[in-house]
Amino acid sequence: MAEMASSGLVKLCSSALVLLCCFLLPGALAEERFYEFIVQETLVKRLCKSQKIVTVNGLFPGPTIEVYSGDTLAIKAVNRAQYTVTLHWHGLRQLRNGWADGPEFVTQCPIRPGGSYTYRFTTQGQEGTLWWHAHSSWLRATVHGALIIHPKRGLPYPFPKPQMEAPVILAEWWRRNPIAVLRQSMITGAPPNVSDALLINGQPGDLLPCSSQETSIIPVVAGETSLLRIINAAMNTELFVSLAGHRMTVVAADAIYTKPFETDVVLLGPGQTTDVLVTAHAAPGRYYLAARAYTSAQGVPFDNTTATAIFQYKNAPGCPTTSSAFSGPVGRSTRSSGHLGRAGPQPMLPFLPAFNDTNTATAFSNSLRSPVAVKVPGPVTQEVFTTVGFGLFNCRPGPFCQGPNNTRFGASMNNVSFQLPNTVSLLQAHYHHIPGVFTDDFPAFPPVFFNFTSQNVPRALWQPVKGTRLYRVKYGAVVQIVFQDTGIFAADEHPMHIHGYHFFVLATGFGNYDPRQDEAKFNLVDPPSRNTIGVPVGGWAVVRFVADNPGVWLVHCHIDAHLTGGLAMALLVEDGESELETTIAPPLDLPICVL
Repeated sequence: MAEMASSGLVKLCSSALVLLCCFLLPGALAEERFYEFIVQETLVKRLCKSQKIVTVNGLFPGPTIEVYSGDTLAIKAVNRAQYTVTLHWHGLRQLRNGWADGPEFVTQCPIRPGGSYTYRFTTQGQEGTLWWHAHSSWLRATVHGALIIHPKRGLPYPFPKPQMEAPVILAEWWRRNPIAVLRQSMITGAPPNVSDALLINGQPGDLLPCSSQETSIIPVVAGETSLLRIINAAMNTELFVSLAGHRMTVVAADAIYTKPFETDVVLLGPGQTTDVLVTAHAAPGRYYLAARAYTSAQGVPFDNTTATAIFQYKNAPGCPTTSSAFSGPVGRSTRSSGHLGRAGPQPMLPFLPAFNDTNTATAFSNSLRSPVAVKVPGPVTQEVFTTVGFGLFNCRPGPFCQGPNNTRFGASMNNVSFQLPNTVSLLQAHYHHIPGVFTDDFPAFPPVFFNFTSQNVPRALWQPVKGTRLYRVKYGAVVQIVFQDTGIFAADEHPMHIHGYHFFVLATGFGNYDPRQDEAKFNLVDPPSRNTIGVPVGGWAVVRFVADNPGVWLVHCHIDAHLTGGLAMALLVEDGESELETTIAPPLDLPICVL
């Protein structure tokens, strides 16, 4: 009898254990992953010229990080370059942990040459394609890579599992050191010189000189479906992307799943990511994946090159094997010295829109929707209406005044041209109550209302005021931000990125935002969720989110020529009432600022 009772107890305990495992398994399988990122100079050759660039671990693009949702990461950044550096994990919310966010002098002081800092964070509640990049000066031109968060172990994608996955990283290339390009602009006051080539996975492709032997190859099998994780890591250029002979199905943007839709063209602003499914149903062969600039500012120079990669069917007639062109669990492109697969028939070029095709850009952006109905937060308790645009600083004509009409080029939000501190980070100043570093009086509305998108804005409104002004937000507030482009100097599309948050894009439009008319256009059913939104040229965008992440979070245009001109501000989100609603203590190895 005792044996039967014991046996029953064992069975009962076993059943309970199985049931407990079912509840705990996803969390129990989460892992802590360690990486070492060595920031160093590396000699590379592009466009027939060898030059040193700053890389991570000698790779360009840098290492791809692949994790599962819920994993904890510890990434030790060791700076062996000649410049100070920080790293940003673009799109990760970093809940209560701004110390790991990375923007220089916003959440940390930079890592000095010879120093190190370990970024520690968890990927809880996020999955999809993000990326990481330097957030110091213009180092992100070459210091960037993919950050891929898979669903929790054992959980599927919300679409049929693809047979192959590959990151497609778009970037820009200068024949000069990008830091020198920036410094020249900062000295002269003129806008920075445009890049010399666009890149896909670190290579210009077949259409540029001395490049065809290194063109990136994406091997596919006839009939199979591939997931292309497209990342726009370009410094200053929005990009159209198209694939010859194939349609793409968009399934995610900025690591948030979308309602699937088919398209021939994808538009990405700097900072944005888009996941597309492509089924290899064309005649076996070679097809170009191509990227070209979308530029909306009239009369402003831009990089007019076209970058290409090759979408190559395995065992297609006339094509050698491509099995070595990719490696790793998701087919990450390598820099194999054999260049297998680069010989073969001439690939087909896709149709790409004209560089100024705003209609195509708008149609793509308006196609993005959440996959199901969502609960949009409301009512709004704090609202910001901010202009985003250029400005010109008056100066005495000479070598330091070579901007338009003998001025210095600048940019601003609500007429404030953002200035970073240089003795302590904004988050440190807020956390430790250090006075004199910033003010919390960023204006919630423009100081002057005018016809924002007019091509004849009075010159008296062209000069912004420099300042380090933050906007204070109560924890738990429902925040709505209206981004309004201006016609000062030139209207332009601005990809606006909010650190520490995803937000619902309620509406976009052209002209001056008018709440009496435009609120009726709000999508309150299935708006897309993003971390970077393209504010249309000569137009506006409205976003909304709940301020549930305390700390100091940068809001800025992700075109670096605009950011360095001052097109930024920062949100100071106050702590909530409970311990889990407050910023965690800074890590012991947080870099120290020095003058």
